[in-house]
Amino acid sequence: MADDNKKQPQSNDQEENVTLTNRQGHPVTDNQNVRTVGNRGPITMENYNFLEKITHFDRERVPERVVHARGAGAHGVFEAYGTVGDEPISKYTRAKLFQEKGKQTPVFVRFSTVVHGGHSPETLRDPRGFATKFYTEDGNWDLVGNNLKIFFIRDPLKFPDMVHAFKPDPITNVQDMERFFDFIGNSPEATHMITFLFSPWGIPANYREMQGSGVNTYKWVNEAGEAVLIKYHWEPLQGIRNLLQDEANQIQSLDFNHATIDLYDAIENGNYPEWELCVQIMEDNYHPELDFDPLDPTKLWPEDKFPFLKVGKMILNRNPDDYFNEVEQVAFGTGVLVDGLDFSDDKLLQGRTFSYSDTQRHRVGSNYQQLPINAPHSRVATNHSGGQMRYQSDRAPGQNPHVNYEPSSLGGLKEAPKPGKDHEPEYYDARLMREKIDRPNDFAQAGETYRNFEDWERDELVKNLGANLAQCNEEIRSLVLGNIKQADEEYHRRVQEELDKVLADPNMGKPLHRAHAAAKKAEDKGHDAKPY
Repeated sequence: MADDNKKQPQSNDQEENVTLTNRQGHPVTDNQNVRTVGNRGPITMENYNFLEKITHFDRERVPERVVHARGAGAHGVFEAYGTVGDEPISKYTRAKLFQEKGKQTPVFVRFSTVVHGGHSPETLRDPRGFATKFYTEDGNWDLVGNNLKIFFIRDPLKFPDMVHAFKPDPITNVQDMERFFDFIGNSPEATHMITFLFSPWGIPANYREMQGSGVNTYKWVNEAGEAVLIKYHWEPLQGIRNLLQDEANQIQSLDFNHATIDLYDAIENGNYPEWELCVQIMEDNYHPELDFDPLDPTKLWPEDKFPFLKVGKMILNRNPDDYFNEVEQVAFGTGVLVDGLDFSDDKLLQGRTFSYSDTQRHRVGSNYQQLPINAPHSRVATNHSGGQMRYQSDRAPGQNPHVNYEPSSLGGLKEAPKPGKDHEPEYYDARLMREKIDRPNDFAQAGETYRNFEDWERDELVKNLGANLAQCNEEIRSLVLGNIKQADEEYHRRVQEELDKVLADPNMGKPLHRAHAAAKKAEDKGHDAKPY
């Protein structure tokens, strides 16, 4: 009797399906040996399969993302509730994906760390990216944000400087907290963000159990062209978990890929993570009753005035088939909006909207939207021509292929009918200027956030700030502590006391940068070996 578990010989069809070929479709009969003059002689130039294989290998890596380089992703579906809170959602937006209860839209989500490189540990203190691509019937919508609901800066002109300060030193190629806090101390609007970042909220336990936020302020537009201001929030139905620094260190000592494998294993085992999408809604005006500008991304909108209203639920239920094709090449942009969604005048959002898509064109290529992971599931018809790696024409059925411009009377593409009244916001009667917004109020919410933390979160925040500020010179420490003092007196006192304790430790002297300390420890602990 045949052993059922024994592998059966493949049929001819099966053998053909798994036969190795090159990119030209030619079967590869020897993938172990290059062609040489004699079996130990030099390689000849006609080794086509070798040259094709090695030159592709040499180009396997596209330029790494400047930020959000380390990432993990998954496919899923978003299901609309058809309402926003207790009201029909059509009152506020005509976006089709939200209108019907139970309507499902495919999604792809990429989680990431922000500052660190592609193979950096996922335990490092850093905001986490939370970017969602909705493949709607009206084309793609990208909701691009982070796990933390605010940001370091409010003006996009400061973004390159911020990233440079947080990235490795251009001479030593090592990240340096003195450089980090030099920028932070001279940017008082960042005080609120570092209050979150150096608390346990700066190290989420994994990607499944963290919040997401659009960070910036957007708009919703209804059928009549009326608009409201919107903040987006993803709330995990698994709950929220964060790590202490000591716990993160222990996890990193085991492995530095824990969040990626956690997401993969959960989906592989059918433990599909879910989030509810909530929005905060505000009338589109200046709001003089608030002590901050609602367009300021360094601020939270108070929930007691602007409650979280549920609009739908997302479930991630399928892992990528290929990491590079999907997670690495997926390209997001804050300008990727569908009808019924719009921009606010948030300066940082305006800057991101140019920068994100410009980065994708540089990183992946001018035709990055034709890649399957980026391509909309709806029909595409454009007059774009040429460009690197273009592999199809965006022609409509019946379009005259000789006409790649508009307007035309020769059978070219035509403008679409308007789905509703245009939103026509009133623009400012003001001078063109370079000036920060009114009501910057850089410190009040930082103090409020500190006071709202639980005791253990405050303890961890103080411990982390003290340890990291100890690596800075006195001028930078004074700048940062001065900002913290304006946020909350107790907050300032406790960080100052922790800093003094670290600086007074006789075993430390002047604290070394962690890289210096690690290098010294490696030298001290290294075991002698004889040459071989």
